[in-house]
Amino acid sequence: MDVFKRAKGIMLAPETEWPEIEKEPGTPVYLFTNYVVYLAAIPPIAGFIGGSLIGITVPSIGTFRVPLFAGLLGAVIAYLLSFVIVYAVALIIDQLAPRFGGRKDFANALKVAVYCFTPFWVGGIFGLMAGTRFLAYVIALFGVYLLSLGLPRLMKSPPDKTVGYVRRWPAARS
Repeated sequence: MDVFKRAKGIMLAPETEWPEIEKEPGTPVYLFTNYVVYLAAIPPIAGFIGGSLIGITVPSIGTFRVPLFAGLLGAVIAYLLSFVIVYAVALIIDQLAPRFGGRKDFANALKVAVYCFTPFWVGGIFGLMAGTRFLAYVIALFGVYLLSLGLPRLMKSPPDKTVGYVRRWPAARS
């Protein structure tokens, strides 16, 4: 799998990318080693560079930088948590599928979760500069749209129940 091509495809033409994704394996090993391992590294690396090396300039105080060890530790923890969070979201998507007329299929649920995080990971590059970090979260909202396209396609939920499915899964965590 070409990571750059897939990320570009899911961000710019998701309607044509989901059918291609549906044909691929959905095992954690395949998705994590061929896709997540690369893209999930963008936010922690950019955040480390932005926070520990570049720093944040505060007028009349100077430049504030996160200590290197603390920044590196935070980046490693954030990177590892990316894998845990994607897996947990996939479990939630899979468990909720029957409630919304879909079918349980963990491999497809993992694909939906992985590819819905793509905008967040790509937008993580904005972690390099303090004033632009909010853009990562704005771009990450596109992941909700990707979720609404991926659920009917991969989890076989009826399109009329997709809005409820998309709105419901965060509430299942509480």
